[in-house]
Amino acid sequence: MKQLHKGAKWVFRFRTYFSLLFILIFLGSFILPMIMVNSTKLTNSSLKIYLILGLAIVITILIGEIYSRLAYKNWKYELTSNELKLERGIIWKKYSAIPFERVQNIDIQRGILARIIGFSTLNIQTAGYHYAGNAGTISEGYIPAVSVEEAEKIRDFLVKKIGKRQGL
Repeated sequence: MKQLHKGAKWVFRFRTYFSLLFILIFLGSFILPMIMVNSTKLTNSSLKIYLILGLAIVITILIGEIYSRLAYKNWKYELTSNELKLERGIIWKKYSAIPFERVQNIDIQRGILARIIGFSTLNIQTAGYHYAGNAGTISEGYIPAVSVEEAEKIRDFLVKKIGKRQGL
């Protein structure tokens, strides 16, 4: 099975950082008022706030780094003669096999970060699959980061398979 482009680590990092940022803001709205109420001296409360903020930033960076490395290491894909195999997940593994007969469309996306680092995201849309999660609609054959050349090769390969199926 093939590994994702190394730029996928940055995608996973940013997702983790943004998620943790919202969690920190939510928790901070409860913790900071308690520190301010329980503290008698202004300098003492300021020091506590800076220590908690610094600790939260360090923990966020550590979690982001650990998650990005594990997600990158555990996300693999393979094109066989009749299907696309996907393997992903850190704690709960998910294995998918997408038969080429079900493939209807192949989209290649390159956002700003992807263009800077040099990778593409593949969305391989299939018949009868729709997932509306936090990130919106995600296709069943979602591959978050492959090299630009690899994305073009996969698209061309799948278009040929679809064309043979339709008799074109």
